[in-house]
Amino acid sequence: MRRTDPRRNDPAQYDELADQWWQPAGGFAMLHWLAAARAGHIPPAARPGSLLVDLACGGGLMAPYAARLGYRHVGVDLNLAGLRTAREHGVLPVRASVLEVPLADACTDVVVAGEVLEHVEDDVAVLAECARLLRPGGTLVIDAIADTRLAGWIAVDLFERLPGGPPPGIHDPALFVDRRRLLAAADRLGLDLRLVGLRPSVRDLVAWRRGRRSTVRMRRLPLTSVLFAGYGVKRATPRAAESGAHDPVRRHGSPTPLTVEP
Repeated sequence: MRRTDPRRNDPAQYDELADQWWQPAGGFAMLHWLAAARAGHIPPAARPGSLLVDLACGGGLMAPYAARLGYRHVGVDLNLAGLRTAREHGVLPVRASVLEVPLADACTDVVVAGEVLEHVEDDVAVLAECARLLRPGGTLVIDAIADTRLAGWIAVDLFERLPGGPPPGIHDPALFVDRRRLLAAADRLGLDLRLVGLRPSVRDLVAWRRGRRSTVRMRRLPLTSVLFAGYGVKRATPRAAESGAHDPVRRHGSPTPLTVEP
């Protein structure tokens, strides 16, 4: 059991900043940059009705990209305020834990799990849900913070003090992700996953701070020791998808979609 800091990783901060989800220079600015980076690794929808499941979707920042690529966009989160905002942007909201998603096995073509693995005590359990939800050949896109001293200094001591960075106290270094453990788990779960490092473009960041750019591009790094992304595909298996997989907003035969009330 990892020793976490009760003063950190407080999801109540998302409620306090709910009005800033779609402000390019607000408290969630960097999540806008990451959403654009994720979208660059998602293929266009192969058929009408293709599904993209967005775990820990927050205010639905992936919505414009999912729509542009032709997906039906389902967002899963526990935060009610964020889900209401996501719905305003065309997301079908499902209020649930990312550890137990009420959607059918092998129901989706794409799973996005960004900015979530470093907020749960069992990141491998979240990865297992990603694998369960994906159809064989489906695409997985993740990003997270590595479990290193350097990441703790940059992500907490530095980034939480910068405009556009994460809200102060939102990250607990005790929950940062062990990359070797994650890759080993991915392989066991039938996911071909590769990791790359990410960082904001310094030139874009300076221009953004001066009001000359509305967004900041994320650049790849050969090192994954701070912020990293993972891009993967679920390997094909001989076993057919479970019955009911054609109706994604179900689980184990349950007929009731779990959506957000007005």
